Amino acid sequence: MGFAGSLRKDSYNRALLRAAAELLPAEAELEVFDLEGIPMYNAGLELPLPERVAEFKRRIRSADALLIVTPEYNYSFTGVLKNALDWGSRPSGDNSFAGKPAAIMGASDGRFGTTRAQYHLRQVLVSLNMHPMSKPEVLVATAQDKIDDQGKLVDNRTRDHIKRLLEALANWTTRLGKPSP
Repeated sequence: MGFAGSLRKDSYNRALLRAAAELLPAEAELEVFDLEGIPMYNAGLELPLPERVAEFKRRIRSADALLIVTPEYNYSFTGVLKNALDWGSRPSGDNSFAGKPAAIMGASDGRFGTTRAQYHLRQVLVSLNMHPMSKPEVLVATAQDKIDDQGKLVDNRTRDHIKRLLEALANWTTRLGKPSP
């Protein structure tokens, strides 16, 4: 399962997620989940869970691995993504992320390509008992030069990096096996 920490329909990170769907290894599938419609986290709404949150948690649980695509805002990942991670790990004792293998990638129009956001996100994923891959990294800088006006990733070098990331995620997932319930 993959999701992008951006709600903007024309975001560079959504473009990366679409490219990933084209570049998957033969044995892999990518189910994309749109974070649109997940309400702001509120512990008072945990029981029963809002339907959009319950669907998100079901899809996480059914996934063998996660591909998380993040923009970088103010040296970190987005509030949209943090909100989704909070919901996915709540209520207490119901962490749908536990044991999941994960890969991270991201794009920005700056020259650092989401480096700081990805490192910060990695810390949070570890706290959620996930297994984020360390390498390879996909840090897409100056994304405006690599994604065309139709939202297609046209930079072959970046496409190759994504393909290697997805192959590594498939191998990582196989090595780790299915998480315990």
